[in-house]
Amino acid sequence: MRMIEQNEIFLLQGVSYFDLARTLDCGQCFRWRLCDDGFWEGVAAGRFCRVRQRRSVLLFTDTDRQSIRDFWIPYFSLDVDYAALCRDFRSDPVLAQAMDFAPGIRLLRQEPWETLCSFIISQNNHIPRIRGIIERLCALLGEPLPGGMSSFPSPEQLARCTLEDLAPLRSGFRAKYLLDAAQKVLCGAVDLRAIGQMDPDAAREKLTGICGVGPKVADCVLLYAYNRTQVVPMDVWMKRVLAVLYPDGFPKHFSPYWGIAQQFLFHYARSHAGLLRAPL
Repeated sequence: MRMIEQNEIFLLQGVSYFDLARTLDCGQCFRWRLCDDGFWEGVAAGRFCRVRQRRSVLLFTDTDRQSIRDFWIPYFSLDVDYAALCRDFRSDPVLAQAMDFAPGIRLLRQEPWETLCSFIISQNNHIPRIRGIIERLCALLGEPLPGGMSSFPSPEQLARCTLEDLAPLRSGFRAKYLLDAAQKVLCGAVDLRAIGQMDPDAAREKLTGICGVGPKVADCVLLYAYNRTQVVPMDVWMKRVLAVLYPDGFPKHFSPYWGIAQQFLFHYARSHAGLLRAPL
């Protein structure tokens, strides 16, 4: 990839196997919005930027060259050889069909604390409401950023709150889970930095010590925040995918990358619900 600057816009050229819209709108993140001018604007790890795709070129504004190299390229997993992964995945006919339907999805590398809270909020919820709760949380407690957006509040900011303080979020039962997560991270009972060094089973056990965090939320954190690509969060859609399309389990040779494969399968399953009629 090659980066050039034109009129305060940074152009990252030579991007392949990447679809910006599908990547940002496939359920793995919640702080990006599509603007009328075709740019997506959002916040990740306290950084705001605007980005647009034109075929094999990404156009970045409201950021700088160093941030694109050091943060945004890794965030979008543009430093990963998806060409090789996708060639391997195409040896499986089901995966090949899912990739043909929605090519270019990449696994984002997200900040652990924000990812933990986001998927606590996601429980028994739908994407527009998840986004609304997260934006209200950030507006209530975060720091102002460009674009009228706000940073994600820290564990310290959230731990100082009461349930009454969080009532404007309209998050229901999830508010008490957010407070428990903040308090446990703040006191060190859950060390998010240490979790990044643990094996998946130990990390999952530590995360599920937070009230309201079950195996699915823990696995979302491991996959989306810690890049544990062997982990597959099992929600209703992925359970149906396994029951109907992979009754004998995922192909063994994909085991290091099941988490990446499930992004294609999850998106395909949600759009082809009629194919997945097996009882759970």
